[in-house]
Amino acid sequence: METTPMLLLQLAAAPGSGWRRQAVRGLDGRGAPNWVASRRARQGGGCRDLRAAGLGRFFGGGDHNNKNHEVDDFAPARLFVGLPIDSVTDGATVNSAAAVAAGIRAVRLLGADGVELPVFWSVAQPESPDRFSWAGYQAVADMVRAEGLSLRVSLRAHGTPGGGVPTLPAWVSGVAADDPDIFFTDRSGARHEGCLSFAIDELPVLHGRSPLQLYEAFFRSFAAAFEDFFDSTITDVTVGLGVNGVLRYPSYPPGSDARKFTGVGEFQCYDKYMLAQLRQQAEEAGNSMWGLSGPHDAPLYHESPDSCGFFRERGGSWETPYGDFFLSWYAGQLVGHGDRVLGMASAVFGGKAVELSAKIPFMHWWHGALSRPAEAAAGFYKSNKKNGYSPVAKMFARHGCTMVVPGMDVCMNKQHHSAGSSPDQLLVQIKNACRRHGARIAGENASLVMTHTSSFSRIRSNILTTELMRPCHFTYQRMGAEFFSPDHFPQFMEFVRSVVCGEWDEDDGPADEERAMAASGSAKAREA
Repeated sequence: METTPMLLLQLAAAPGSGWRRQAVRGLDGRGAPNWVASRRARQGGGCRDLRAAGLGRFFGGGDHNNKNHEVDDFAPARLFVGLPIDSVTDGATVNSAAAVAAGIRAVRLLGADGVELPVFWSVAQPESPDRFSWAGYQAVADMVRAEGLSLRVSLRAHGTPGGGVPTLPAWVSGVAADDPDIFFTDRSGARHEGCLSFAIDELPVLHGRSPLQLYEAFFRSFAAAFEDFFDSTITDVTVGLGVNGVLRYPSYPPGSDARKFTGVGEFQCYDKYMLAQLRQQAEEAGNSMWGLSGPHDAPLYHESPDSCGFFRERGGSWETPYGDFFLSWYAGQLVGHGDRVLGMASAVFGGKAVELSAKIPFMHWWHGALSRPAEAAAGFYKSNKKNGYSPVAKMFARHGCTMVVPGMDVCMNKQHHSAGSSPDQLLVQIKNACRRHGARIAGENASLVMTHTSSFSRIRSNILTTELMRPCHFTYQRMGAEFFSPDHFPQFMEFVRSVVCGEWDEDDGPADEERAMAASGSAKAREA
């Protein structure tokens, strides 16, 4: 976030603002932390600050030890707003600290529950495996605590390509000069620099230590440095399981933006460590020929599923015994990686009052095809055409981990139809898998900044009115220059009010002077 958002500074400086009045107006004398009290406040016409009412950090969750796998569908969704990806980039300082502080205060004034802060391994431990730097992130946490908000922390072992943050610490990336196979590799030999292969999770290939050991050191150092924040401010810890914090193979072209890629993708199993595990699995299955390589007839990144034989709709190799063997092994490697990291994270944070979560991809393109090729290339598959998200949901539930689904805003359009997209069916499939195994879900938007009212309506429907598996929290991604534009911010304000306040009377709407302040402030922010 390069400029100070004037709109937020004006909101924060307005002591008589209707936002502040409405943030405290609906509280009952007891501040009872229950959904019934909140509903009564809404029915009475007053906007209620769900966070101040104490609506729980643990709402929305079922008992993961319950054999019936019951999950609470009707708990209120807590609302977070994502802070800029580059809020902290050197470990010691906060970038545009005044703007970040103003944004955090505005989130409180709007009545949301808290903010989400991405915390990167490459920023906290940039130069040495023996030293961490937390000062910048601690400064942001202090800002959040000062406003009385909740903080959802996203711990990311891999950075975000193009986000102004290194994908890995320099001392880790340097190992690749001698051993480039530590990175995922496609069949042409192109490597995803910055994305460590799942096959090396437990191998001491990084200065004598394994990636899993280094992830644990990162998590434990964070837990120790932020010990004072866990009983008050930090309510959620989201564990990054891959690039962009998502549990998936990087099946998109190396160097491209995964969030903009809607092709089938390619299998990422050609580094020497993955191939060694594939050979071992094939030998154990009694057919060593299956372990020589990945599928020879799979499509290239941008080709359609029917362009080659593997994902062909009828009679494709994916339906053969070999196809099932390969896809099952490939998906198993993904689930195994998630299981190892979440198991370790559960051990680190298990004694703290936080909700543990992790993110999956929302790959709705080509979901209408029988083979679901884009999902299979990313590692989501189950034999006999069953729900490919079921093994992942089962693994999440086993660790008491909430599944974050980043597609609550996706609507069908003509482009989606041409790519065999089916976001509605995909969301139902994910919810069914989670409901079956007792895993909770949370939500995010897929587009970083939305300007279409249909997208906001879609989110409201998914977190407020759906009758099946309502998210326990939703995070709107994310603050930045476009976030404060006049094309976006007024719609966002209305969205927040609708989520926090539900139905409200005309008297609860923004006053004329507040609307004028928003328009003026956002224009100044855009000019800056």
